[in-house]
Amino acid sequence: METNVKSSETLSNLVITPEVLLEHWQAHRRLTRRAIEAFPEDDFYNFSIGGMRPFAKLTMEMIVLAAPGINGIVSGNWSSEKFPSDFSTPPPATKKEVLTLWDSVTEEINELWPQIPAGRFQENDLAFGMYEGTVQYMLFYMIENEVHHRGQCYVYLRALDIEPPAFWDRS
Repeated sequence: METNVKSSETLSNLVITPEVLLEHWQAHRRLTRRAIEAFPEDDFYNFSIGGMRPFAKLTMEMIVLAAPGINGIVSGNWSSEKFPSDFSTPPPATKKEVLTLWDSVTEEINELWPQIPAGRFQENDLAFGMYEGTVQYMLFYMIENEVHHRGQCYVYLRALDIEPPAFWDRS
């Protein structure tokens, strides 16, 4: 079978477009947001199993990856004045404030995404001054990290006898 592919950019777009990738990421973010909402306030900050961090801290890790991450993807500047690079940002005092922060990062992703140059996804970069690889690899890592921590959240919710959101419903 012969193809008329003339560039690596065209080939990558045959697999997935940047717009589809953004929707994939945002669908995961919508599902994670519903998982955060399902948590009782006190348990969100204090409940853990087997030495794992409480979900509030896991949520902050996702936020601290996503906000400077989208800026790094767009600009190559992976540092953030708002979030230290050691990922130690404590969660806000209430779950409502965490959700507000989550939503602001979601909007930031939506606003900055169209600024990503077409070839940027295949460029090598040094994310957060310590992780070398292609920009698309860094983006995949951020999504996979979120899925991993959402899985921990589901274990916590089930241990608390709370039905988590359906994992397949990313609407």
